[in-house]
Amino acid sequence: MTGAVRFGLVGYGLFGAHHAHAIQATPGAQLVAIAARSEASRISAATAHPQTTVHADYRELLDRRDIDAVSIVVPNALHYEVAAAALASGKHVLLEKPMALSVAHCQELIGLAADHGRLLAIGHELRLSSLWGSVKRLIDEGAIGLPRFVLVELSRFPYRQGSGGWRYDLAQVGSWILEEPIHFFDLARWYLAGSGEPVSIFARANSRLAGQHSLADNFAATVDFHGGAFAVIVQTLAAFDHHQTAKIAGEKGTIWAAWSGVDARTDRPTFSLRYGLAADVHEVPLAKPAGELLELADEIAAFVRSIQAGTPLPCTGTDGLWSTHLCLAAQESIERGAIVELAPG
Repeated sequence: MTGAVRFGLVGYGLFGAHHAHAIQATPGAQLVAIAARSEASRISAATAHPQTTVHADYRELLDRRDIDAVSIVVPNALHYEVAAAALASGKHVLLEKPMALSVAHCQELIGLAADHGRLLAIGHELRLSSLWGSVKRLIDEGAIGLPRFVLVELSRFPYRQGSGGWRYDLAQVGSWILEEPIHFFDLARWYLAGSGEPVSIFARANSRLAGQHSLADNFAATVDFHGGAFAVIVQTLAAFDHHQTAKIAGEKGTIWAAWSGVDARTDRPTFSLRYGLAADVHEVPLAKPAGELLELADEIAAFVRSIQAGTPLPCTGTDGLWSTHLCLAAQESIERGAIVELAPG
């Protein structure tokens, strides 16, 4: 298409506001309308973005003919409903993770996008990171040979409650595995793409205060791939600040990436990227800092390029289906105390 991509935004909580600012700052994008459920959010949206129209019902936004694409940033349980309506209305969709709360709903969204000839992008913004994306580039360049093992670990402070406490409501969030470990499953599958798709998973979880709620603070999962490669995903919410590491071991050495800050959206993080074997170590300089808001901006820009120029999406509906599938299988493994075999996504 020619001309600016005209955006509607559904959801104006903390991260929805960041989406709005990122859209406005992206060349070739125009924020036309915002839909928000609460009066407080609508007032905030109208104050911060006076040039946009603010709707109370997202369906009114989808009925507009002056919108090409919709960015969806709502509680997890609403992802399928809103995305399905947006695709059916003929809009391109950028959908925050998790794609949906069931594999069947993910498959339906992929089908709707195909039926209506629309793009469906999933918000795994770490793929756009100068840090985590550079790990993939090193892998693709053969810096460590074929990857055989991936470890992604996050240690951080407890989650914020979210608007109306939705993030601590199992019916709305689905599972805390779908909140943040989903990104790490996506990275692991991306990094181990040379080994094909995952074949099985085993997971464990517990909480610092037994019986506090039905959501687990501490989580670990092992994912097996074809040919013996495997990944380990670890998270704790019983810590402080935000500290993430990824270690990818291959036939010729290991890549080690690390990021730390007071929270994921800080503008003053520390980060590093190295790879090597034994004493042969290489420090990799990054062209720009790494951080969630920078990655969000790059994600919006990539989505706009895909609409305007047909460039590949950084993260497709199929990718989003697989990351959701892995999270749901991990939850099943925890509940059953057993390895779960993974059917194809």
